[in-house]
Amino acid sequence: MQVEWINALIGGVIIGIAVSLMLLWNGRVTGISGITYAVLTSRSGDWIWRLFFLGGMIAGGLILTKFRPDSFGSISYVIDSQVIVAGLLVGFGTVLGSGCTSGHGVCGISRLSLRSLMATIFFMVSGIILVFGMKHFGGVM
Repeated sequence: MQVEWINALIGGVIIGIAVSLMLLWNGRVTGISGITYAVLTSRSGDWIWRLFFLGGMIAGGLILTKFRPDSFGSISYVIDSQVIVAGLLVGFGTVLGSGCTSGHGVCGISRLSLRSLMATIFFMVSGIILVFGMKHFGGVM
């Protein structure tokens, strides 16, 4: 019997441990958009750990691509312009929402932040609507 949900469970536990360790050891929330912004703008004096953090995420993805390429599925239906538009919208949304799903969804909700709960609900509903629209109407709405 194949248990497909076990990978998601293991991934969630690893993410939970990682963000807990970040908060305990660094006193920081693991918000990827905030970490990336600080590296790109060099506003923070402690940008080295942020650079290593992002490098580790990229390296982890590359390693996973090499040894478990099936983990990423197939995205052949997405064209380059859609990816660019989606990336710009996500970037705009993280600025508008003062954080991303990792900061609000994983870290904020676990700290019982009402703002993070509302942001995460909005992220999820928006994603559900977009996927529904793309599946039923095709392309970018």
